[in-house]
Amino acid sequence: MIVLVVNMHACVTYSHVGSWYVNSPVEPSLGEKIPYIVWQAHLQSFFMGLLFFIAGYFANGSLARRGPGPFLRERLARLGLPTLLYMLVIHPFIVRGIDPWHIDFGPAAAYYGRYIASGRFIGSTGPLWFAEALLLFCAVLAAWRSLWGAPAAPGPASPVPPSAGAILLYALVTGAATFAVRLVQPLGTNILNLQLGYFVQYVAAFAAGVAAARNGWLLALSASRASGWIGVAAVFLGPASLLAMLVAGGKSGVDSFAGGWHWAALGLSMWEQFAGIGLSLGLMYFFARHLAADGAVLRWMADRSFAVYVLHAPVIIWLYLVLPQSLPISALVLVMTVAGLGLTFVLADLARRTPGLRAIL
Repeated sequence: MIVLVVNMHACVTYSHVGSWYVNSPVEPSLGEKIPYIVWQAHLQSFFMGLLFFIAGYFANGSLARRGPGPFLRERLARLGLPTLLYMLVIHPFIVRGIDPWHIDFGPAAAYYGRYIASGRFIGSTGPLWFAEALLLFCAVLAAWRSLWGAPAAPGPASPVPPSAGAILLYALVTGAATFAVRLVQPLGTNILNLQLGYFVQYVAAFAAGVAAARNGWLLALSASRASGWIGVAAVFLGPASLLAMLVAGGKSGVDSFAGGWHWAALGLSMWEQFAGIGLSLGLMYFFARHLAADGAVLRWMADRSFAVYVLHAPVIIWLYLVLPQSLPISALVLVMTVAGLGLTFVLADLARRTPGLRAIL
């Protein structure tokens, strides 16, 4: 999942599909954008939702072991401190580094003072919006369990995971609710860097992760051959259905997909949920069946994956500034993804060996 996050930001840099700190000086043609629109739409349909699902799964057990108070204090340190690190140190460093001669910046000390005093840092979470949102979800979960009963410890693996009908209903309700939210918060808008047009899926995925832990569904879902076939269907039908929808709605303009009373907005809201659930189930099945091994290298990477999430933005922005822009877009995206991951894992390892940073990352 962390690999896909880095790849997404590399794609946005050169495809101009989505928002990021920097974009290539020349915007690609529509024909050049199409592969990235399809790829990035599929990533967006599942990768953050799956991270929230995993987070919900582990939050349930952590809450059961610690209790609401200690659980929330641990989450404040584990999620709140990295978010503050990004808002107070990494983001202003990136903005200053991208355009150090901007007239509004002035001397570094004066710029930083205005940055703090103006309150601009509050919405400057960058990719750490995920940690901020997850902290909020965990706080709500802790409060819920404090008021309405103790959390259940993770249950044994259930031989009966949610039925196909239950999963279908979950997708339909989530899609309808997403469409409703986008009536007032269309894609491309945010509140303090939180893109609420996607948050129905995130809240539902976190809740589903908690439910999976309480009922022992995870292993059963991962082992189900139905999950594998659903994943295969998503891989083949997802791009075809998305392209068909884009062609059909093309005359209405891109904004018709972002939100509002339009069939394209409803179609995209529904497509994201069905594609996202299918890809998530398929990946769970594939990893459980073929990549369930552990080893020194994988453990080393896993231990540093969150640090890579926190630190990757300045690394890939630096790569953007030094890479020759004459290369084809596909080559630039590939180099930025591979080199960005390699450099950020090294940086993450150094950070985790540094007193102070080690406690945060």
